[in-house]
Amino acid sequence: MVRILFVCHGNICRSPIAEFVMKDLAAREGVSDQLYIESAATSSEEIWGGKGNPVYPPARKILKEHGIDCGGKRAYQMQRSDYGRFDMLIGMDSENLWNMRRMTGDDPDGKISLLLDYTDRPGDVADPWYTGDFRATWRDVTEGCAGLMRYLKEKGLVRS
Repeated sequence: MVRILFVCHGNICRSPIAEFVMKDLAAREGVSDQLYIESAATSSEEIWGGKGNPVYPPARKILKEHGIDCGGKRAYQMQRSDYGRFDMLIGMDSENLWNMRRMTGDDPDGKISLLLDYTDRPGDVADPWYTGDFRATWRDVTEGCAGLMRYLKEKGLVRS
């Protein structure tokens, strides 16, 4: 089983969209039993009193528009121990990567990458928190998840 952790700043927009898009894609590809998928934040801003905030309403809305439910998801802050728990830690932007490496003690096993590294246009996933453009984020995330699925199949890490 391949264990994947998607990571963004607050775990209420980009990384939960990626988590649930990838879960949906895995189900459609018939490989859900071969993947364990979660998402997390690098910051604690969306964690209050030990309980994380739910997925941001516009992020929930765009998932729902595509028939994807994210009910029950709450923001979670990435822990140093997650580096050992997951095979792949996938950030949404370069600032996330910097924070992820700081939190995990660098990346000795080469587990940390950017989601768009799995596409023909590496870079940062558009951050809708600042732009309000959830469609651009959706495009980036769905393209990144499709590329990640291709990568997993090409490497023989999942089989349909």
